[in-house]
Amino acid sequence: MQWIIRLPFFVVLMGLGAVAMLVPAAHAAAVQDFNTMRVFFYGCILFSVLTLLIALTMSNYAPGNVARSQLTGLLAAFSVLPIMFAIPFYEAIQAQSFLNAWFEMVSSFTTTGASVYDTADRLTQSQHLWRSTVGWLGGLLVWITAVSIFAPMNLGGFEVRATAAVGKGTTSTFTQIGAVTDPSERLIRYTLALTPVYMGLTLALWIGLMTAGDSAFVALSHAMAVLSTSGITPVGGLYAASSGVTGEVLVFAFFVFALSRLTFSRGLAGERDRVLWRDPEFITAIVLSGLVTGVLFLRHFVLAPEDLAPASVIQMLTALWGGLFTVTSFLTTTGFESRYWDQATDWSLLSTPGLFLIGLALIGGGVATTAGGVKLLRIYALFRHLEREQERLLSPSSVGGGGREARRIRKQGAYISWVFFMLFALSLAGVMVLLSLTGVTFETSMVLSVAALSTTGPLAVVAAESPISFADLPDAAKMILAAAMVLGRLETLAIIALFNPEIWQR
Repeated sequence: MQWIIRLPFFVVLMGLGAVAMLVPAAHAAAVQDFNTMRVFFYGCILFSVLTLLIALTMSNYAPGNVARSQLTGLLAAFSVLPIMFAIPFYEAIQAQSFLNAWFEMVSSFTTTGASVYDTADRLTQSQHLWRSTVGWLGGLLVWITAVSIFAPMNLGGFEVRATAAVGKGTTSTFTQIGAVTDPSERLIRYTLALTPVYMGLTLALWIGLMTAGDSAFVALSHAMAVLSTSGITPVGGLYAASSGVTGEVLVFAFFVFALSRLTFSRGLAGERDRVLWRDPEFITAIVLSGLVTGVLFLRHFVLAPEDLAPASVIQMLTALWGGLFTVTSFLTTTGFESRYWDQATDWSLLSTPGLFLIGLALIGGGVATTAGGVKLLRIYALFRHLEREQERLLSPSSVGGGGREARRIRKQGAYISWVFFMLFALSLAGVMVLLSLTGVTFETSMVLSVAALSTTGPLAVVAAESPISFADLPDAAKMILAAAMVLGRLETLAIIALFNPEIWQR
């Protein structure tokens, strides 16, 4: 075990990725898809041997700064590992360019869920399972690294509550994380703590969806997609599954794990005294989901034509549920549609503008969850700062209360949140400009940029005026979007932290 701990983080991830190829190989053998079985089995052998050779070569590797090495390894993982994942996938499908296979793996591993395969029947079940497995592993990696790497360095949203500078040090807020001095041991510790939780939740949802009527394969794929917020589906969407409304209710219940880290890691991030119903992220998510759903529902009564026949109670209830489910799904950056979403948008002849869903995806889910976007905690910090500034305008002599942490969130937290928001906006503008240079129209480039940076691939299908096909994009545009997915998954602050001179000091 000790020699594995000392290996570079990227090498360990490479070995785990090679072993994961046995999953589609075993499934292909069970369904007698022998071509796919051979490709992934040989891929497992090839990359396992390659990993072993690299591990032997770097057995005496001793980085001067382990935290920097892990952060660099994480960047390399999302940038390089998809190439390894794409090789057997490309050999198995035998009908697409390697660029498409690589794009698919980048999208899956970053939990974006953007696919160049527009119809479900273009891939076999085993190949769909590989997409789901890669997305699921990407979600697990985000869970682990958020607590073990980002939290001690005050990155990934943890900087909102931190007292130290972004990208360095462990603050008193995360004393339990800082108690383990060796970053490699800390990584192992939280891997052992979070992996059983992640697997158990996936298993619970899998069993629930099978009980609701889905086949074992579809239920497993959707369970992986919900826990990782990748939105990867082998049947074209959750609305096409056999589990019906019961399945949607189960999935909706599991969205909570993308809204607040306290649902699965309470105590791991030094926050034992916090409870879910007092978590500002969870409360913010409830308020946002309720407000947007309410606006979408009530506008039908305000803007509907006067001569339109009144809707029945069943129509209104199904429309309300379709709106609530889809709104929450895009807030968690999963991107699943309810089977009643069309009814929620059209029951009074009013279509829903995609800007609603784009805005929700931009906000994203909770800190240290698999959700992307700006993150709810940053939005909460900006709201509290705005609230305090309005209070000062009305009562200039007032004193802001709430304790030391509340004051820190309103000041330093709001400041760094605004900095991140500006960096996110600049990244969005930059990706849009680059996509425009490849010939993509303005509206399409805006939707695709938000989808990539917020890791919400289904936005391209649902939020655009007409569905956008990733397969029809120029090759250059696919490469730009892949880079944007990696940037959105790691966040701009984490990459900027790599250029911090203090992190390179021995």
